Amino acid sequence: MRWGFICLISFIISVAGHAQQGNELRKSIYFGGGSYNIDEEQVLMLSNWLDSIPNLLDKYQIQLISHTDPIGGREFNEWLSKMRSQSVYDLLLQKDIPDQFITVKNWGIANPVYSNQNYHGMRMNRRVDVILYPIVY
Repeated sequence: MRWGFICLISFIISVAGHAQQGNELRKSIYFGGGSYNIDEEQVLMLSNWLDSIPNLLDKYQIQLISHTDPIGGREFNEWLSKMRSQSVYDLLLQKDIPDQFITVKNWGIANPVYSNQNYHGMRMNRRVDVILYPIVY
């Protein structure tokens, strides 16, 4: 009986976590190693994505979360993380999104989502996530 209850609670927590994640919208901008330049294809992709969201500023708060791979050491990657998020931030300002709608978190090499033990993981960690969180009134 107790095992069934634990499974039920685990299921409810799992479903609640997915529902919460389902309310946010997310787009990632990827970078080359050591770079903070955004290629034109990704500029266009981000612009089209933002344009496709009706009443964006009435419904969402924007958070930029920047990540790097560990190549180059902590100090370099802290700087690189800031430069990457600044590049995306500048694009949002060019889209006439006021800065008060944007928050930034620069993780650098801390808290990688993907494994930095292989090339694919490191490549996936070279990014800025643009996350739209619903505004709750």
